[in-house]
Amino acid sequence: MRPIDRPSAGGRLALVITALAVLSLGAIGLRQMRDPAAIAESITGGDSARAPRLITRYGCGGCHTVAGVPGADGRVGPALEGLLERVYIGGTLQNTPDNLVAWIVDPLSFSPHTAMPPTGIRDQEARDVTAYLYAH
Repeated sequence: MRPIDRPSAGGRLALVITALAVLSLGAIGLRQMRDPAAIAESITGGDSARAPRLITRYGCGGCHTVAGVPGADGRVGPALEGLLERVYIGGTLQNTPDNLVAWIVDPLSFSPHTAMPPTGIRDQEARDVTAYLYAH
């Protein structure tokens, strides 16, 4: 059996830095696994903390039940909890963050006969709402 060569001082330092980077990324990943909002925000580019105000402002709760948003108890459209686990949005679009943002901004462009009206919401606001809906 051949002995293993010892790395040089520079090689050991590089190995330590690499190990620390891997451990750091692992810690971030573990934190995100316990924090659905962090995961949702990272995949949507939105800020879920701003969403309850936006959901109220744009009247989403008049038609939809939205967990955690006071007064969002509408029954015209579907309840919006567990949205991250759904396959389709509005029965027509594959459920991806960009598709959900686009649907919230302009649902009629994807489904001309949808009951969901134009919302008037801007793209970044829709990203914030998307992050919130994916986290809940």
